[in-house]
Amino acid sequence: MILGYKVVLPEVFSLSEKDYESLHATWFRAFKNLPAHTVIHKQDIYLKTAFDAENLPDTSFLEKATRNHFCGRQYLGHQCFLFFCWPANRSFHKARFINPFTQAKKKTVHAENEKLRRFSQAIQECVNFLNQDRNLQLFPLEEAKIQNLTGQYFNGYNADIDTDVILGDHSIRIGKNYWDVMALQHETAFLEEVQTSRPASRFTSDEFSFHQGFIDGIGLELYENHMVNQILVMDDNTRWRKQLEKKRETLKKSAGFGTQNLVVLEKIEAVLQAMNQDEQARIVRGQLNILYWDQDPARLSSIAGEIKTCCKQLDIRPYAPQGEARKQYFLNTYFGFTSNFTDEDLYVSDLKHALCIWLHSANYKSDDHGIIINDRQFNIPVIKDVWDERKKRIKARNFAIFAPTGEGKSFLANSILRQFFEQGVRLVIIDLGGSYTKFAGLYADASVVLRYQPGQSLGINPFYLPVGAVPTAEHLEELAIFLFELTSPGVAVKKEENVALKKMLQVYYTTTACGYDLQGFYNFIDKEQDLILQKAGIKPEYFEVARFLHILSEYVGDGIYGYLFRDQGEHTYRMEDKRLIIFELDEVKDNQEILSVMLKLIKSAIQRSIWRNRVEKGIILFDEFAKQLKFSNVLESVEFYYQAIRKQNGAIGIVLQSINQLPENSTAASILENTQVIYSLRNEKGYDDLVSRLKLSAHDLNQLKSITNNLSGSQKYTEVFIKIGKQSNVYRLEVPAEAYAAYLTDGPENETILKLFKASGNMESAIRNYLTQKKSR
Repeated sequence: MILGYKVVLPEVFSLSEKDYESLHATWFRAFKNLPAHTVIHKQDIYLKTAFDAENLPDTSFLEKATRNHFCGRQYLGHQCFLFFCWPANRSFHKARFINPFTQAKKKTVHAENEKLRRFSQAIQECVNFLNQDRNLQLFPLEEAKIQNLTGQYFNGYNADIDTDVILGDHSIRIGKNYWDVMALQHETAFLEEVQTSRPASRFTSDEFSFHQGFIDGIGLELYENHMVNQILVMDDNTRWRKQLEKKRETLKKSAGFGTQNLVVLEKIEAVLQAMNQDEQARIVRGQLNILYWDQDPARLSSIAGEIKTCCKQLDIRPYAPQGEARKQYFLNTYFGFTSNFTDEDLYVSDLKHALCIWLHSANYKSDDHGIIINDRQFNIPVIKDVWDERKKRIKARNFAIFAPTGEGKSFLANSILRQFFEQGVRLVIIDLGGSYTKFAGLYADASVVLRYQPGQSLGINPFYLPVGAVPTAEHLEELAIFLFELTSPGVAVKKEENVALKKMLQVYYTTTACGYDLQGFYNFIDKEQDLILQKAGIKPEYFEVARFLHILSEYVGDGIYGYLFRDQGEHTYRMEDKRLIIFELDEVKDNQEILSVMLKLIKSAIQRSIWRNRVEKGIILFDEFAKQLKFSNVLESVEFYYQAIRKQNGAIGIVLQSINQLPENSTAASILENTQVIYSLRNEKGYDDLVSRLKLSAHDLNQLKSITNNLSGSQKYTEVFIKIGKQSNVYRLEVPAEAYAAYLTDGPENETILKLFKASGNMESAIRNYLTQKKSR
């Protein structure tokens, strides 16, 4: 009876030294009480694979470019399976070579068999326990998957043909592929102590230690078609104890006949003492073998050399089966035949020792939905759900991006926000450096860039309503707030003033047929104030009309800011009609009056675009957030957004050069507390403050310190640390040439693209022309 499961392992590079120890303990606790004679077979299959881009979106210009860029990229695919076998043969003392096909007979498994029922129940308890570990997931294998695995194995992973297995004395050939095997099947293979993990030389330096699994060198790091099989036979401790005690008594009698007998006697007594002292000890027999294959038979010796090099680094001496033994290893490594291995093929060990040579990690995992980033192993796209609709990993989807100047903060933000936008998310971006101009240009119909230019209208008409439409209560509330912030900034508005202004607005809309704007409202109040107050039942003491008109006069007619809200006909729009709203504040940061107006518009945009559309997702991004903190009341406003955005089906993002740009006070602490998605690019000055204030783990710090960029060669990328809730890893940001051109935020290349855009009026065309010019140079 065999029970099979697909195993989802944690991502490679995501585990710390303690995580490896914890996983080792989980596997041990799950297996230690399994019935004697249970055969456990863990099978990790690694196949050279071309990346299939079919699951990547391809609607927009940049989506198509991304799909084409990565389609067909080679990587090492990985699948992990776990099989539990209750064999008919319990002895494991048969002759060395067995052809399982000659023994195959159809037998009926009777459900009422009590031993099988108990075995099945024990395995289910074991699987349930493993599934409680946050790093593991096991799923029962369906019939079709079992048939597929069997077919692939005996067809030698030839994808385009059905073929035969040729078991030669000097080689195994299946279709186009030649096969060979290497194994660890005796205690003497392990020359030194094994461990749960070891430092990864690829990332470890004198400053920090980055860990990997003890035998990861024969997993994803062995870039060849291969299969790692880890087989454990759960033995009966009582039987072993009796055998060892009997052997001890025999050796005691013959200890005087040679020093070798005395040495063996001491080892046996040490083992018996350990078994008696450790109640958790569980004796197992086991084997680790590596099947590998290639179309070129000459390549097999090269692959064998890579495996031997890895084993040598670990002080392990592998065994290379030849002739009949090679055939046996191939046939019996199929999960249905593992119980046909004999005692001669299995080492004897403690379960804890055996689980040290256990592969614990797998490829980077893609979520069902999210943004595209790249894995660190093969630079292929992975999808990460940084929104977490079902809140499995995070309760607040707010995010922060940290990196010094020049490391690519805005580049990363462009990549993240562009993907969100194409997935239907509304965006309000508050920027100081013009970093999102090309982003907006790619989606001109759905976007607006609010940039202050002296003497020119902002193009915003807060009073706009379609002909025949009746103003809603929300519209009147928003207009009243906007007008009070223009005329009474920082002053608490009395209830009677608020009610009076809304009534005046209502009269304006019901009395005026069309053409609603700030100038029209001002003129209407100025000319008809007595009639309005009488018609709306407003007493003069409730609202100071003269003061209101006096202050408002700066923003209408010939007032010094009268051009800001001037109606420009077809060039005037409503913010709520745009899904991408960008405020560029660089030109107004030193003009407090204009800055105040822009900040009011930002608040209005957030209210209209995101707060009002709870069904649609929305993101508010504050780029160069530290500089914006110098604006009065910004920090308090952002804290409010952080606390309220979760109920609005939205998220807040901030971009900072350093976390120390956030003041250490209760407001900043509240912002960080509600930020559960962290992005960090390389920082040569270190990450201690980031770790301290965000309470990152020691492994998070090791991951941060391991970040390196590659800005030369065919695959240029920057590495980025991403932490979603408690899960973290280092990813890569590699983009196609089209996206690179779109995300550039400064430099001569950026200026060239903007000039081409100004000439053509089409950003996609400008990027294509730029890339064509670049190729022709």
